[in-house]
Amino acid sequence: MKKYLLLFILLFLSLLLFTSCSLIKEGKIASKIEAFENGLRHATKYYTIYERMDAYNVPGVSIAFVYNGEIEWVKAYGIANTNNEKKVNTETLFQAASISKPITALAALKMVEEGYLALDEDIEAYLKTWKIPENDFNKDEKVTLRRLLTHTSGFNVHGFPGYKVNEVLPGINSVLNGLGNTSPIVLTDTPGKKWAYSGGGYTVIQKVIEDVTNKSFEVYMEDSILKPIGMSNSTFEQPLPPDLQFNASAAYDQRGNIIDGLWHNYPEKAAAGLWTTPTDLAKYCIEIYRIISDKPNGVISKDMAQQMMTKHMNDWGLGMYIGGREENIYLVHDGKNEGFTSKLIMLPYHGTALIVMTNGDSGYGLIEEIQQALIEVYEL
Repeated sequence: MKKYLLLFILLFLSLLLFTSCSLIKEGKIASKIEAFENGLRHATKYYTIYERMDAYNVPGVSIAFVYNGEIEWVKAYGIANTNNEKKVNTETLFQAASISKPITALAALKMVEEGYLALDEDIEAYLKTWKIPENDFNKDEKVTLRRLLTHTSGFNVHGFPGYKVNEVLPGINSVLNGLGNTSPIVLTDTPGKKWAYSGGGYTVIQKVIEDVTNKSFEVYMEDSILKPIGMSNSTFEQPLPPDLQFNASAAYDQRGNIIDGLWHNYPEKAAAGLWTTPTDLAKYCIEIYRIISDKPNGVISKDMAQQMMTKHMNDWGLGMYIGGREENIYLVHDGKNEGFTSKLIMLPYHGTALIVMTNGDSGYGLIEEIQQALIEVYEL
């Protein structure tokens, strides 16, 4: 009996210690969040996050902060939809815009490891129902997946304006052939010659993935990337399905006016079509951190992740910009769709990441102030 009593006391004390440590940690995090929320600096003065949101005409912001390989905290601020005064919460969906590209890149690299694609083979070998228009630029040099991922393919079309919600979306072949609201996707330079950001190139990747897998892009991405990583509040479906629209943020122009129809739709899913949350993008960052920290059964191998984070032309990796050196590198990608502005930045070897998503065209300045405030608070 005494033995069981002693065991009970030890278990109780262990639980008490664990609870005490958890409360101390939560208190420290809460203190840092409060310091951040009141520490956005503009010129020589400090402001609250709400004051700076008002200054930039950004109605809503959602943030996830990853520290030591775990989600440290997530917070949401402001209004998602001024028509019904619905507030932003941590589950509110935002358009990731070009942050779709690194998620697409991860899927393409997974297909390379599975033997469906090769990084340095002529991409024409994988295209079935659309072909790259022939011109002088691809007589001697060919478009490859590596060149598409690193924006050195020679393709045109920087980005896409999207379509109003009452417009019929063109199919992927129509977009590639210039039958939508952008120019045809063609080579305007020799593949591999120079760096030029190209949403058009990532639209070609979308076509490759569909042709090789015989699945729609959104279905393949759901099955191969989103579900395995745990990005359960994300989709590449365009338009956004009705059952997900109830918790999607509206989009706002530079003056803070709501976009007609609430947002635009993007058939260029690989380049700009992801709807997601900072929490889900934090899971992507944690997946990369765990893979390079020798986590088994990642969506790609450690070797492939390190290839992804190898600098190519203009310091671009296989999907993201790479700054810094060696184990102090950082990966960055911005996102800009009509009425949405976002940023993802992570230090993969340190398990630190910041994801900020805003529902305003003027969000870039606010995001930079948020980033700087967190750098100061966490002494990064």
